Amino acid sequence: MSEAALTIHVVDDDDDVRSAFNRLLRSAGLDVRAYESAQNFLDEVDSTVPGCILLDVTMPGITGPEVLAQLRDRNSSLPVIVVSARDTEATHSLVRALGAKMFLRKPVDDQALLDAIRWITQPRGSSSR
Repeated sequence: MSEAALTIHVVDDDDDVRSAFNRLLRSAGLDVRAYESAQNFLDEVDSTVPGCILLDVTMPGITGPEVLAQLRDRNSSLPVIVVSARDTEATHSLVRALGAKMFLRKPVDDQALLDAIRWITQPRGSSSR
């Protein structure tokens, strides 16, 4: 699957974080959909479009872990990368238990994020090299 066919959903209540991720991902040729709230994301996401989700943990209203639980209940196949400044073992354990594939600590290294997206969206059994 080409990267251009992927949609990356950025769910974060921080305008600066959303803007930074948007610029980075678009510069890498990726399609980006940014959401300022978890509710907006849950109302609009189409889980049938290939891609992944970059999800913050701490947001007003619906939190990242609550989003993960709702995605699990919907049987969503979109892989999730949690990005958060809340870097504790309890947070790691919770988001892993709810189905997150990766956890990256904010601030996120640009290349590490792009590599994580490539890895997480790569069809299993294929190689990028």
